[in-house]
Amino acid sequence: MSDLLDNKEAATQAVVDFLTKKAKNKSKFYIKDFYAIFPDDKPRAIKNVVNKMVQEGVLEFWSSGSTTMYGLKGGGKQHASEGEE
Repeated sequence: MSDLLDNKEAATQAVVDFLTKKAKNKSKFYIKDFYAIFPDDKPRAIKNVVNKMVQEGVLEFWSSGSTTMYGLKGGGKQHASEGEE
């Protein structure tokens, strides 16, 4: 494992920075998109970090039923329209 995944705060900040930088273009990302942030780590370790961030309320899941994506909590067009009728 890389030093980044060993340091939870640095890993969380790296993911938030990545998502914030990309937020102009899109708000939801596949798990494989996070692999670029931690190129020296195994996919399972990266998924554990991302899932922990969901549990902590930093990120949220979005699922279409067949696809699971992740985004910053409260971000994106769909989140803004939820609750409207």
